[in-house]
Amino acid sequence: MPRYSYMGRPLKARPEELEAQSERLHKVLAGAGLGSRRDMEQLILEGRVSINGQPAQVGDKVKPGDIVKLNGKIVRLAWKAQLPRVLIYHKPEGEIVSRDDPEGRPSVFDNLPPIRGGRWITVGRLDFNTEGLLIFTTDGELANRLSHPRYEVEREYAVRLLGSLDAEKMDALIGGIELEDGIAKVESIVPAGGEGVNQWYRLVIKEGRNREVRRLMEHLGLTVSRLIRVRFGPVAMPPRLKRGMKEELAEEEVGALLQWCGLDKSGGGKRETAGGGPDAGAGAATKVGHPYRRRLNSKGERQD
Repeated sequence: MPRYSYMGRPLKARPEELEAQSERLHKVLAGAGLGSRRDMEQLILEGRVSINGQPAQVGDKVKPGDIVKLNGKIVRLAWKAQLPRVLIYHKPEGEIVSRDDPEGRPSVFDNLPPIRGGRWITVGRLDFNTEGLLIFTTDGELANRLSHPRYEVEREYAVRLLGSLDAEKMDALIGGIELEDGIAKVESIVPAGGEGVNQWYRLVIKEGRNREVRRLMEHLGLTVSRLIRVRFGPVAMPPRLKRGMKEELAEEEVGALLQWCGLDKSGGGKRETAGGGPDAGAGAATKVGHPYRRRLNSKGERQD
């Protein structure tokens, strides 16, 4: 519980209270949107991170008040309950999911809004010739929960083939096909219409291997003429999001996504705002200082 002075001002936290808030350095850096936990551990190993002027070590903890620097620059660490930002983007064909491309091709990052003191992290990837839903977040842990293979998060695609799949080929896709990097399979696949040789299907996979859907179809002697990701886990691409458009999720949607992933960063589902919390407003503006002083003030107002 916070402490107050006789003037009603909040006092500084005790050292033991700060220690109780300490967290692993690589986790806090990932939460600040600087990359995944693994990336942060690598930066620490390379000696690029310091705590209060001293080189950091893997496994170090930090607490509120510590000065953390990356490459000599102070990193803003969020200690209060604060939701990460999540943005969805309808990636068109012809864009690369990378910040650095030797060929100079258009990047999905070119159209994203800038972030102060952080960066956008992609949740999974899409091939250069694949379009559809791409998720960005400022939270490395959230990105890891959605994209790491061990969590088996579903990815749903609409795929147009030159040719059709018979029951035998569908069974083979569901049972698993041996590719050069191991067995790959789809969780479900259903026909979705089409005309002539162009046939559409909707399929679900739980991995994000490079060109996995295309390689599965190539193994069956079929060519993918169009591939669109329409859903990633609980996030579906809304019809209003046309190619090249982006949309940031509302706080309620971000909170629901965090709950779905088993992450609780919202402080009970509510984000603390600059105005003093989710209930800040005309009625909350008078709630300043120690509760006892507030009661005295309210009594004086009633007497007047």
